[in-house]
Amino acid sequence: MGISTVTSGGVAEVVVHVPPVNALGAEAWHALARAVTEAGRDPATRVVVLRAEGRGFNAGVDIKEIQAAPGHAALVAVNRACFAAFAAVYECEVPVIAAVHGHCLGGGVGLAGNADIVVAADDAYFGLPEVDRGALGAATHLARLAPPHLVRAMVYTCRNATAAELAAYGSVLEVVPRAGLREAALRVAAEIAARDPYVLRRAKESLNGIDPVDVRRSYRYEQGFTYELTLTGAGDRHRDAFLGGGGAA
Repeated sequence: MGISTVTSGGVAEVVVHVPPVNALGAEAWHALARAVTEAGRDPATRVVVLRAEGRGFNAGVDIKEIQAAPGHAALVAVNRACFAAFAAVYECEVPVIAAVHGHCLGGGVGLAGNADIVVAADDAYFGLPEVDRGALGAATHLARLAPPHLVRAMVYTCRNATAAELAAYGSVLEVVPRAGLREAALRVAAEIAARDPYVLRRAKESLNGIDPVDVRRSYRYEQGFTYELTLTGAGDRHRDAFLGGGGAA
């Protein structure tokens, strides 16, 4: 359990398994960032597949960790850790394929949105419950998966989008049965890995260079509003209400 990496045939699988719902604390986010970065730096790696075990791909941050610590140090730590993990996926030297199943919420959207390709199980759904949690963030990454008006509706109402919906917009490459998700992701990875590795790395660098939005700066801007909500008391109020209602993360 935790964050692990297995490499075969030029494909590095970075696997997240943090029961019960893959909600990550600061250390786990940093571990994920290191795993993705190290995999991409390995000259033998041509593609990274980011996937998870358990009930869902990712449930975002571990809110229990934030609320259990006095002051704001835990919130600052996890925000910095999320920033590092999302950036590691985006800046990985090789293409990253996110293989998403079940819930992909909050920080999960940050990971999937910054991946190069998303392959999803037919039970996958994506959402940002941040407004209900007294926080903001990852709309930067959701905007890479859904069109502008849907992004706004999802942020304001905390509604989810299914993998099939996002596939209709072209941001999810394939939707497959849950049992075939890993196989599908590895098939796409193998197709990419068959290409010249030097050219692949330059292609990744080139594509990042022409992106219209600086995802690092945009996400950092969003995080500033999370700090404002916390300082004004709204953040703690909503996070406490979530945990009091039996929230899983």
